[in-house]
Amino acid sequence: MSNHRLRLNDGYSIPQLGLGIWQVPAATTADTVSAALRMGYRLVDGAAIYGNEEGQGEGIRNSGIPQDDIFVTTKIWNNDQGYESTLRAVDASLDRLGMASVDLCLIHWPSPAQDRYLDSWRALIRAREAGKVRSIGVSNFMPSHLERLVEETGVVPVLNQIELNPRLQQAELRALHDRMGIVTQSWTPLGQGRSFDAAPVQAAAARTGKTPAQVILRWHVQLGASVIPRSTRAAGLAENLDIFGFALTAEEMAAMATLDEGVRCGPDPITFA
Repeated sequence: MSNHRLRLNDGYSIPQLGLGIWQVPAATTADTVSAALRMGYRLVDGAAIYGNEEGQGEGIRNSGIPQDDIFVTTKIWNNDQGYESTLRAVDASLDRLGMASVDLCLIHWPSPAQDRYLDSWRALIRAREAGKVRSIGVSNFMPSHLERLVEETGVVPVLNQIELNPRLQQAELRALHDRMGIVTQSWTPLGQGRSFDAAPVQAAAARTGKTPAQVILRWHVQLGASVIPRSTRAAGLAENLDIFGFALTAEEMAAMATLDEGVRCGPDPITFA
């Protein structure tokens, strides 16, 4: 079991390692979530657009783990942005999850062409006041988006979930997070395996006896990020959880830094609508 946690700026905390359920089939989500929780995971990261919130909730209920011990995340999709529509989306997610509240709700993308993320942020502040969400944050937000939220509302997101992997290291954005007191959380943390064969990854794997995936997940942890890899296999879930019993050296971390190419696996937050 992993009890490594990161402090959020609202006084709560989040597990540093969690299970991401993007692209987990709806029919198997409950079993995957239950298996992960029984194995020691305590963070389940979902979203309305994933189409598997019902399974997320069912898996949590079926796990035998007290719900209070599990950190549950969901997200507001782009089509639901706006004040009233975001409030409705929160209620709809809670209904699908079968929960009275969630630990964290994020705006999934800034969708700057819509220019409704500020209204959505005000709605999440309201949902937090109403006790429907405990902590509020964002995903895929760029510096200008983060700064605007804070300037307009005075409320700093607890977390920004961004694409982060060895080929896309986002050092400037992570530095801004540190200055603003925002936790960085990594999605697509393994970068679709594109760095598994890279010399720094292979060298660290050889030294530690760990897999390339474990080396990369450990790199995220040592960057201070929360990380949410996905696996639907028991062996993969166990492997991803087993990253706290070893450490990368300063030299290995420096070598990993050389892999940054600024190449995305997913959409560009500036243009994605």
